[in-house]
Amino acid sequence: MSELNVTINVVVLFVVWGVGVFDSFTEEEKAILEPFFTNLDKDVFALRNLPEVVKGALFARYSRSDKSLRRVLLDEFIKKPEMGFKQIVRMQTDSGVDQIVAIQKAEEFYERVLIGFGDDSVAELGGAHLAVENISNIATKVIEDARIGICPLEKSTRYVYFDQKPGGKYMYYRDKDIMESRFADLYINTMDMLFDTYSSFIEPMRKFLMERFPNEGMSERAYKSTIRAKVCDIIRVLLPTGTLTNVGLFGNGRAFDYLLTKMYAHPMREMRDLAAAMQEELRKVIPPFVKRCNDEKHGKPYQAFLRDKWTIAKLSKEILRDVTEADDKESLRLIDYDKDAETKVVAAILYPMSSLPMAKIREKVARMSSAERKKVINAYVAGRTNRRHKPGRAFENVYYTFDILGDYGIYRDIQRHRILTQERQLITTKHGYDVPVEIEDADLADKFREAMDAAAVAFEKISMVMPLQAQYVVPMGYKIRWYITMNLREAYHLCELRTCMQGHPTYRKLAQNIYKKIKEVHPVLAEGMKFVDMNDYSLERKEAEKRIDKKIEEIKRKYGYQK
Repeated sequence: MSELNVTINVVVLFVVWGVGVFDSFTEEEKAILEPFFTNLDKDVFALRNLPEVVKGALFARYSRSDKSLRRVLLDEFIKKPEMGFKQIVRMQTDSGVDQIVAIQKAEEFYERVLIGFGDDSVAELGGAHLAVENISNIATKVIEDARIGICPLEKSTRYVYFDQKPGGKYMYYRDKDIMESRFADLYINTMDMLFDTYSSFIEPMRKFLMERFPNEGMSERAYKSTIRAKVCDIIRVLLPTGTLTNVGLFGNGRAFDYLLTKMYAHPMREMRDLAAAMQEELRKVIPPFVKRCNDEKHGKPYQAFLRDKWTIAKLSKEILRDVTEADDKESLRLIDYDKDAETKVVAAILYPMSSLPMAKIREKVARMSSAERKKVINAYVAGRTNRRHKPGRAFENVYYTFDILGDYGIYRDIQRHRILTQERQLITTKHGYDVPVEIEDADLADKFREAMDAAAVAFEKISMVMPLQAQYVVPMGYKIRWYITMNLREAYHLCELRTCMQGHPTYRKLAQNIYKKIKEVHPVLAEGMKFVDMNDYSLERKEAEKRIDKKIEEIKRKYGYQK
């Protein structure tokens, strides 16, 4: 198999439980089936060495058959010459033209089965890995806004310096619309200036931190990594949102189809160009799953529907034209929360253990005393020994909405939480920025302000004509507004995870404040958040790097590795 297919087949596991029919195979049948399953005699097994489209088609047929999955593959796919199964599987090990033919035949195979036995959900049973490189930080947020079915992993601003100049050019996105406009020189000069400033801060900030935090008991590797992460944390505020980055994606076919449809409908050219490039590559591995996102029958009408939401911008201006922002610079506001939260949660806790309707249980809980409700809630979260012990779904019945004003770097980190609702406003410079205290202490504040203010001037000029494209030039240290609506269960996860010692100090502060707001209105419900870390730390990565050292030593001992 090709390297790509090997990766997909290893990671995409299909587990089948309780097939209900005991299958016995002849020795000849076993020899045929063995390459495609991890075992032939258990109720739980994984598929391997099969193209993604074949997996989807196989499960489509399986869902409407009384046979076991292995028997379906053998009887209805392998043994039927008209399905072309042997040719498809054999040719996926080849290269060049044969591989292209194999994909085409697999697509025909999938559609033949889908007509009789499947629906759109079958596209969730096949997936692909996709690497997307040299795209802007704005584009990664559009991609990562997909909450279900897509698993992204992005290049970090925390562990990598962005001072490289491959081909003599800094790594930032050169938007075609800007490059074709009168703002091209202004854009290039401003972006170069920001990257020059960022690059010039690396060494003095590193020396400053090493003087302030000398190595005390850490390995050289751990100390260097800790200082490097701290430098990156501090100076990332200078990086513009147009900074190029890479993101690796794994997703199922249905999720990719929806993501591409949204990207084709996006008003920014980068997203539309990226959608076309992504679809072109996905067609080579999961063609039937992404064929509709830009077709005339399904894709384009859906794009038109999604594109219509951008017309709300004009309506929004008309409705809100007489509303002034005043001087509201509060970083976090709790806008809305459930007033009868305890009743909802306690009723939901009791419901699965009862045969009564929810309305009757809520009536009973509403008559309980606070102490009685607290007893139930405490019992529900009792025994949590670490943050990975998630509270149950009863906590999903209570919601909070927060309006946040924070820098774009914080938004990038918090946006990765998917089990919540969040939307941001356009990136702008109007809300200002904060100067990191370390930049002040290292006597770099004047140069920092000069760079940030110059970026604001460029943004204002470009945004008068190109408000969407002007976002590329805004440094990540500028504040933006976004809102989050999340349930109590997700709040536990967010507050406990994002206050961990090794977290970035700015998002740690946000998570701490979210916890405080919840505790103010629902002290009993917040009582179970035992793993929120309210401390401040000078070197956030210090203990994490020490733990990595221990793991390295354990691996050396286990496998006999030598330095």
